[in-house]
Amino acid sequence: MSPPSGQTHPLSGQTHLAAVIGDPIRHSLSPTIFNAAFAEVGLDWVYLAFEVVEGDTAGALDAARVLGIEGLSVTMPHKTTTARLVDELTASARALDAVNCVVRDDGRLVGHNTDGAGFVASLAHDAGFDPQGRFCLVLGAGGAARAVVLALAESGAAEVCVVNRTADRAETTTRLAGPVGRVGVADDARRADLIVNATSVGMGGRGCPIEPDLLGPGQLVADLVYHPVTTPLLEAARARGAATLDGVGMLVHQGAMAFELWTGRPAPVTAMTVAARAALAPNR
Repeated sequence: MSPPSGQTHPLSGQTHLAAVIGDPIRHSLSPTIFNAAFAEVGLDWVYLAFEVVEGDTAGALDAARVLGIEGLSVTMPHKTTTARLVDELTASARALDAVNCVVRDDGRLVGHNTDGAGFVASLAHDAGFDPQGRFCLVLGAGGAARAVVLALAESGAAEVCVVNRTADRAETTTRLAGPVGRVGVADDARRADLIVNATSVGMGGRGCPIEPDLLGPGQLVADLVYHPVTTPLLEAARARGAATLDGVGMLVHQGAMAFELWTGRPAPVTAMTVAARAALAPNR
């Protein structure tokens, strides 16, 4: 059997196993990114993807316990169910009622959520942007939006405005930001320092979640979509003089945090980024 992509040593009975569960999962870039990271650092680890249908979350977590899986990534549709099945939750995972990373700790499964912190790390690392004291506008009110809203508020944003088609969902999401959160409208984007697309609009290169005329110089426009890497929103933002940040950064940095939680080693962010962008290159 050939080693997985990025794995430069043969597997053995001593190899540590990490994995991702989700449905669908065949499209996942996580094996590429994590196996590149393990190879870069020289760790005897391998990362696999397991398709687990909705309703089988408990069985997957039981398997992780029995098989000694050292690290588990969790994606849709298992994030909320996992939060209710692990032995312990971090503060962010509890607030979001969602887990994207499970860590084994003396036989106990601890649920983390690294999505929001990964996004904020990407802002700093890839765009040199600090949310502290800034007006931030988030498009969407789903799981990704909730993680971003919480993280921006915790990072000291002066205001976190949520724009969503469904007002009650927007209201629920703003509560995560506490006193700095509020429900907004698209026109609020004109004065935003940071605009974040946390919807699926733009995936596959179709659609823009906001009117391009609302964008301009002095703004940072971030899109969590990374299929394609350059979305219609980012194209529109660049054409109007705004700075842009694509979704690869959040993908890599939330994974880097999981890597460090599992291994206790600094994550090779550059190697992970190179692997992700190489895998996405045909979709640019």
